[in-house]
Amino acid sequence: MKRRELLSGAALGLCLIGAAVLALTGLTGVTYSAFTSSTNDSGNLVSAAPDFSAPLITASVIGKSSGRATGAIKPGATYYAYANLTEDGNPSSGVAAVTSDHSAFDSGIAAAPLTAGSYTAGGVSYGYRSALLTADTPKADGTYAYSFATSDIAANTRAQTGFSVKIDGTAPSASDIQTTNGGAIAGRPEANDTIVYSFSEAVDPESILAGWSGGATDVVVRIDNDAAAGSNDRVTVYNAANSALLPFSSVNLSRNNYVSTNRTFGRTGTKSTMTMSGATITVRLGTQSGNATTASAGAAMIWSPAAGPTDIAGNAISLTARSETSGSDREF
Repeated sequence: MKRRELLSGAALGLCLIGAAVLALTGLTGVTYSAFTSSTNDSGNLVSAAPDFSAPLITASVIGKSSGRATGAIKPGATYYAYANLTEDGNPSSGVAAVTSDHSAFDSGIAAAPLTAGSYTAGGVSYGYRSALLTADTPKADGTYAYSFATSDIAANTRAQTGFSVKIDGTAPSASDIQTTNGGAIAGRPEANDTIVYSFSEAVDPESILAGWSGGATDVVVRIDNDAAAGSNDRVTVYNAANSALLPFSSVNLSRNNYVSTNRTFGRTGTKSTMTMSGATITVRLGTQSGNATTASAGAAMIWSPAAGPTDIAGNAISLTARSETSGSDREF
């Protein structure tokens, strides 16, 4: 009995010390419990340690319910809130609750619970995620703040601000189309030549190709000869298996003498590649299936986007065609 009373007295001393520390620090926005404790099978206190710190959110993002890109959603979109946190108690007593306040862009959602688990958004792993939520509509474009409240089993609580999401209801569009010469002969499509597709804003790479993160990936480029039909040669980009047309890629070369028959680039030999940087996609031609020809004069290419691509907020691309901004010139 005396041993138990002595240990209980020690624990009480820790409480008093903890209270004195709090009085001296003057911390705000966080409340603390004095200590965590454990007992043996007989109910006797065997350890006591201070836990003066509530769980701290170390990273968070808002991500739409489909697609890879995070940090932006369109009005009316379904989305998740993701978070990582650290428990830095001494020792930690364990997380009791994590909630987030989205009322600035999702009316009525002031304390959405986040559930522990294993989640991935934008290629990043997170330990907590909300249920599927829906943003307000209409909602003006802009950046909106959200915040968190956390608590642990020892009754420490913390309020955290400084998190934000972009609301974007504006559709992306084709902005420009250009080619560059990286081969031996200017005006002739060859390996190492590039085609640069510029969008009005960054697009979600997964809306171009499932599973794509934007890094260099293999593709097959086709240049089809339409001279026999009295039409112009066209450039399209297919997946690495050459089995599916990628939805951003139909380009009218505005001439019919870049190839004398249909050609592929990167189907065999050196692969063609596709890389995203910001709001541009650059396609580099690989080994061609046969000789191309050299255009004798210039013309302005016309890029006609197809349905499928979205911006990072989930807005579908405008299907309005775009001519190259440099006017008439020889491509490649």
